[in-house]
Amino acid sequence: MTGFLKQSLQQLLSDVPCRYRLVGEWNNARITGLSMDSRSVQPGNLFFAISGENADGHRYIRQALENGASGVIGEKPLEENIAVPYIQAGNSREMLAYIAAAFYGHPARNLTVIGVTGTDGKTTTSNFIFQIMLRAGLHAGIISTVNAVIGDEVLDTGLHVTTPEAPDIQRYLSRMDSAGLTHVVLESTSHGLAQHRVTACEFDIAVVTNITHEHLDFHGSYEAYRHAKGLLFRMLEDTTVKQHGNPRLAVLNMDDVSYDYLHGISGRNQRSYSLNKVNTSADYRAEDIRYTPNGLNFVIVSEQTRQPVTCNLVGTYNVSNCLAAYTACVDGLKIPPEIVAEGIASLKTVPGRMERINMGQDFTAIVDFAHTPNALLRALETARQMTNGRVIAVFGSAGLRDRDKRRLMAEISQEYADVSIITAEDPRTESLTDILAEMARAAAAKGGTEGQSFYRIPDRREAIRKAVGMAQPGDLVISCGKGHEQSMCFGTVEYPWDDRTALRAALAEKLGIEGPSMPTLPSA
Repeated sequence: MTGFLKQSLQQLLSDVPCRYRLVGEWNNARITGLSMDSRSVQPGNLFFAISGENADGHRYIRQALENGASGVIGEKPLEENIAVPYIQAGNSREMLAYIAAAFYGHPARNLTVIGVTGTDGKTTTSNFIFQIMLRAGLHAGIISTVNAVIGDEVLDTGLHVTTPEAPDIQRYLSRMDSAGLTHVVLESTSHGLAQHRVTACEFDIAVVTNITHEHLDFHGSYEAYRHAKGLLFRMLEDTTVKQHGNPRLAVLNMDDVSYDYLHGISGRNQRSYSLNKVNTSADYRAEDIRYTPNGLNFVIVSEQTRQPVTCNLVGTYNVSNCLAAYTACVDGLKIPPEIVAEGIASLKTVPGRMERINMGQDFTAIVDFAHTPNALLRALETARQMTNGRVIAVFGSAGLRDRDKRRLMAEISQEYADVSIITAEDPRTESLTDILAEMARAAAAKGGTEGQSFYRIPDRREAIRKAVGMAQPGDLVISCGKGHEQSMCFGTVEYPWDDRTALRAALAEKLGIEGPSMPTLPSA
């Protein structure tokens, strides 16, 4: 919206709460856009020199200037004088977030913003909240790792799961504001929080699902990972006073190990939820949980109400996700419990989350995003509830990521699946052979026998074909780790890939019917 005002750099910085040092002189050039990539800089753009994991943006300042940058923001001292203002900041990414918000006219100040974080369940919980808001008649949008929904428009937010960059988020928020939306739910990953992608989003409600073992390659320790998640709750106090009010509500999971920490850093306005009968002090609890082939039935209990709920998604963990969404909407948004229940029931599926693939086969086939030890455990527990036959699991572990996951996931599958097929999952520049060897050793150490209880098949296409080929009537095949994602990374290249297409192709081949072609991948 107000990004079209093309303010000067000095004007954009006037509302930024970060300390900085100006090198050179201010100019009157109007900023036409924000860029983190020197190759995409257009005349009048403000270039941000970001020091990343694989590249240092300060090395490309000269290229950005040659492409017409009107100003530069970085963290390091300049090696040579430049003809435009240089802003030396303590953190370029933090500065990027605040300037992006200013560039687009602080759209979040006109919206009620609900942030959802956690290791597992973020996307599902965000979609529950989104559907509840729509059911309540609110003009709502969503920004998730799957897509951004603005009215009738659905925008892809990227090939891999991550929170979009700060300028993208602020642009989405601006478009929502311009479209007359009043509420938005924003899925917030630990990377998005630690890298300031969601800074300046003016959160009104913060929701956590859980904080388990994940991304320790990036954060270094569980404590640092937990701290990153906790930033969402600290941001509640920084939210600008809005004309339509500030709930500033923290929604916490009393069943999770993160509870005491988040309880300690959140403000006074907190509500908790729990599945555990021991946690009788939780504000919202689930009782009378009944599992059906098509979902869940249970009752959400609080001091005021007993609300029956029907959920179309499977798995006990989705009761917890429903509780999180229910707490945020009833207590934070003041939506009547019966309308919240209707909203939960209206969500039929979430892309790549326990998504059934049916081509007429006599066994169950599922694609799930489970890519962490906890998520894989929950997915396999749910799979076991859904069949009296064998559970055949296909999964891998990403390269250049937390190595402990490899052992943990192989051990979990060895214990909870009848057959495990370990395969490629974004090996990146690591040796896929070495990754699978680590996982195979862990499965064997857990009592597995290669060629019987587990197999190593580097090519994910052949791994899925193997699982489908060995499935008998009543069995369940579950392909984990990719979910909704549309690519897989080998080396430094993202190759088009969709587990759902691959599973449909394998099923069609087995059944001898027409179906999609198996996606191609580089040789493993």
